[in-house]
Amino acid sequence: MTSLLQVKGLAGGYGSSQVLFGIDLQVEQGEVVTLLGRNGMGKTTTLRSLLGLNRPTAGEILFRGQPIHALSADAVARRGIAIVPEGRQIFKNLSVEENLVAFAARRNGHASPWTLERVYQQFPRLQERRHNGGGQLSGGEQQMLAIGRALMTNPHLLILDEATEGLAPLIREEIWSCLKDLRAYGLTIIVVDKYIKRLIGFADRHTILEKGRVVWQGDSAGLVAQPELLERYLSV
Repeated sequence: MTSLLQVKGLAGGYGSSQVLFGIDLQVEQGEVVTLLGRNGMGKTTTLRSLLGLNRPTAGEILFRGQPIHALSADAVARRGIAIVPEGRQIFKNLSVEENLVAFAARRNGHASPWTLERVYQQFPRLQERRHNGGGQLSGGEQQMLAIGRALMTNPHLLILDEATEGLAPLIREEIWSCLKDLRAYGLTIIVVDKYIKRLIGFADRHTILEKGRVVWQGDSAGLVAQPELLERYLSV
């Protein structure tokens, strides 16, 4: 059976500056996979390559068995990859509800699709604020809106880039609770986040990047069994 996402020998960067050196990554349907590493190690460039925002200089990206590394960002999105970006990037001049319905699609064919009503069930606070402008929301509410917006596309693959960054502890717990619900729903997820202990309990497999190269891949049990990996590649 073909993996949902296969990245083979991915290289790329910005202009003459190479950032990625032969990244290999595989994500199966229904898996939760993390990209780990200190800042500047290539996580963001890898995500941008998956999303069609950076054109690789070598290697290939296969999504649902089809190559996407030469596609534009909007074409990649139509294939069913959605991101909750770092910094949220919601439309502040649109209402909460307008932000959500603007992205509504049925891309994954799931029997229980994400609808406006379902997003409001997941995030009751968004329903309460549905007529408010995106710029009138708190940081935590904006993050809920960013997740809800991505879910409204009903993607095959959801990417979360620092989804709990800068949030108050209570809001952060609410986001983690939502992510557990998404996992139970069967959504395939790639996560970049600094809360390693939470990721170990949440994700199936992990990929650690160091200077644009994959230095370790394995499951949560393997990561726990090798604490020196955390010290060597993830500690500040």
